[in-house]
Parts: sequence; structure tokens; C-alpha cells
Amino acid sequence: MTASVSSSPVRRRLLLASDRSDHSVELAEILNKVGDVEVIATADIPDLPGEMSGIVVDINLRSAEAVQRIRNKLRAPAYEAVPRLFVLADALHHGAMQAWALGATDTIARPFDAKGVMQRIRSAFPDPHDEDFSVSGKALTRGVEAAHAVMVKIFEKLPAGEPLTFQDVMQAENAILKAIKRSSLREWLATVGRHHHNSYRHCLFVTGFAVAFAQHLGMREEDQRRLTRAALVHDVGKAFTPVAILDKPGKLTEDETAEMRKHPRQGFEALVAQGSFPREMLDVVLHHHEYLDGTGYPDGLKGDQISDIVRLMTIVDIHAALVERRAYRMPFTHAKAFEIMEQMGDKLDQQLLQVFRPVALGAY
Repeated sequence: MTASVSSSPVRRRLLLASDRSDHSVELAEILNKVGDVEVIATADIPDLPGEMSGIVVDINLRSAEAVQRIRNKLRAPAYEAVPRLFVLADALHHGAMQAWALGATDTIARPFDAKGVMQRIRSAFPDPHDEDFSVSGKALTRGVEAAHAVMVKIFEKLPAGEPLTFQDVMQAENAILKAIKRSSLREWLATVGRHHHNSYRHCLFVTGFAVAFAQHLGMREEDQRRLTRAALVHDVGKAFTPVAILDKPGKLTEDETAEMRKHPRQGFEALVAQGSFPREMLDVVLHHHEYLDGTGYPDGLKGDQISDIVRLMTIVDIHAALVERRAYRMPFTHAKAFEIMEQMGDKLDQQLLQVFRPVALGAY
């Protein structure tokens, strides 16, 4: 079955793969507002995607047969770079886990909010000819590119002996702040998730959450800049951690854990050696793994020994890590990640965490 072709000038071409076409009529009507949509059975997904902008998958994620059918189709090399958005029957963790295991770029859930779905589509399957993309999309692209340039300097040039300067970081902050203000945190995460992996992706996720949190709190612009800079460099020490440890798919050994835990001090020492970084940025780099109950590392700080900016950065760092796909596990939903953080009790500033709730759950 083919849904009526949209009369919109938008050139986005979408494939809606469904195991029950009658069940997907409402979704097809919504998708038609942002692109040209073809609705097909999952068994009929073509071997080659052609000029498809992306694929929307509406199947029963609890059906092993349906899941395997989609997996067989989308594992083909031709589909590797094709964005894919999965429909969840509910917000339960199981469905989301299954979707991410199948390589989801993003997810939407029933019942549908038409405006929200269209925003997700524009984010997951950007089209430069889309009017809504022209302003916010260009700002988003420039922001991610600016942040990416800092990541290259951290993870490629710094280990090779080329210094990272405070000016290098400052050059990126304007573009990043504009990107998230003019688009959204969700669009930032979707864009980063499509194009970045591992340490790059984590640092860019943390930066997005930190900026969105600062903007949610109504911080003055200079304070937003301070958080942006600190977030960008918080994991600079991982540039000196062996990739085999960073990307290990299983549990780390005691020796590997000890090596991983060196990164806050290694990053701190690398930036101190440059002599140009503000003390608060150095504080974040060194102490973002400290917990209020004294069980963190590397210094075992406790309570008032931990600054406000570090408390905030620790929250966004943990949340970003939980919602990312890692080599050893699938990502948690934003809701589940927030629940896990609540269960961490007095390790985190729970009052600050509750203020973060709308930011965390709004990114879902």
C-alpha cells in the first residue's frame, strides 16, 4: 500500500515499514506532512534503499519473528548509513532496548503527538530543503561541527603532542550555544548519535545536556559559556587511556579499571601544563567522578568539598553515559536513566537532580 504523496515541496523520502499497514494509517498521515511516504510490509523492504532519507519501523517489538525479519533486512551493508526511527507501543524499557539493539536513530511512542512526531522526523532525517531546517538546522550543524573540532584536538592532536589551548575551546562555545537554543537538546543528541561514536559522542552528549540544563535554569550567558567549556573538556584525560580499554565490550579487569580511573588526573595535568585554563574548568576535569558521600575518585571528596559546577557536571555526565549505547550494553531510556540516578541517593545532589528532571525527560 502506498500512502498519498505529499504536496509539500519537502524532498524528504520516507519508507514506513509495518507488520500491520492498517495499524499504521495514522502515522502515515503524520509523516506525509514532512515528506513523501511509502508504506510497505516489512517483508517487502527493498535490498537497496535507493535515495531514501530514512526508514520508520512500526512492528511488534515483542515478536521474535518480526524483530528477526527487520534485523535481517537492516543488517545489510546498504542500510548501514540509513537513519531508522522505531515506533514503540509504550514507554516500557523492553521495547526501547529492542529498538536500540536494532540500530534505532530515535524512537517515538503511541499515542502519537503529531507535532512531536514531525519534530522527531525532521531531527532524525534532516532535509536541507525543509524550511524549518534552514535556520535551526544550519545552526545545529555549525554547533556540532564546532564541538567536533574540539574533540579532534583533544583525542587526536593532544596525544600527538599538539597543545590544547583555552582559546581552542572558547572558539566553539558560541556555535554550540546557538545550536541548542535554536533547535533543541533532542535534535542535538540525534545529530551527534548519527555521526559520532564512543568518546566523541559521550563528550558531545554531555555538552548538550550541560548547555540545555544551563538554559533551563535561566543562567546568564557568561555562566552558560562556563558550563559549555567545562563540558567540552571534562573527559580530556581519556585521550591518554588505551582505546582497547575505552571500547572494551566486557567488564574491565581490576588493572583496566585502575587505568581508566587515571583519566581525571591525566586530563587535569595536561591542562595545567598549558597554563591558560580557569580553575573551575580544571576542577571539573579532575573531580567529575567524585560523589557527595565520599565514594568517588580520584580524591574521595565529600559534601561541601565538591563545587556546584562539579555537582552539575557529574549529573549530566552520568545521565549522558546511561542513555548512550556502549560496547557492553544497550542504552537506557531517559526515564530509566533518571530513575537509576534517583536511586543513587546521597551520592548525587538530589535537589539539583530534580531540577534536571525536565531537561532529562524532555530529551526523550
